[in-house]
Amino acid sequence: MPRRHAHLPTSLGDLVVVADDGGLAGIYFPGHWHPPSDDAIGVRVDPSSDALFVQLDRELGEYLDGRRMDFDVPTAAEGDAFEEAVWGMLREIPYGETISYGELAERLGDRNLARRVGYAVGHNPLSILVPCHRVVGADGSLTGYAGGLERKRLLLELEGASAVAQRRLF
Repeated sequence: MPRRHAHLPTSLGDLVVVADDGGLAGIYFPGHWHPPSDDAIGVRVDPSSDALFVQLDRELGEYLDGRRMDFDVPTAAEGDAFEEAVWGMLREIPYGETISYGELAERLGDRNLARRVGYAVGHNPLSILVPCHRVVGADGSLTGYAGGLERKRLLLELEGASAVAQRRLF
């Protein structure tokens, strides 16, 4: 099936979701920092008529209701080798846990890569599924989220992340 997109209503806003033959290629919030261009998302389809979007809608609903911790929908995001390495590391961050940009850079072998890691995290096209919301500042602060900090906070609260809970104590 060719590149296509749909609009999925969720409690986080109407998401623009993009897919192609390989799987889900993008999830974008209203006001997303780095949305795809109109010519990159393909034709608009009814999400209820596309099996991949039906599966995504079900899995996102379960996640947002607190009944799912990870996703099974096939994905096909494309980036350069560094971005894909960072996105792979994001997938390994356990549900409800957080990590800093610097810690991710250290895992790549060089703490000085933190800004480059931040760029890759910010350009993650599969928000929520590839959990970039679990990356926080060195002091645990909620920084940089392409869907907005309020959504980041909501996702971390949903997951019971201790970083958010601790910040509410003070």
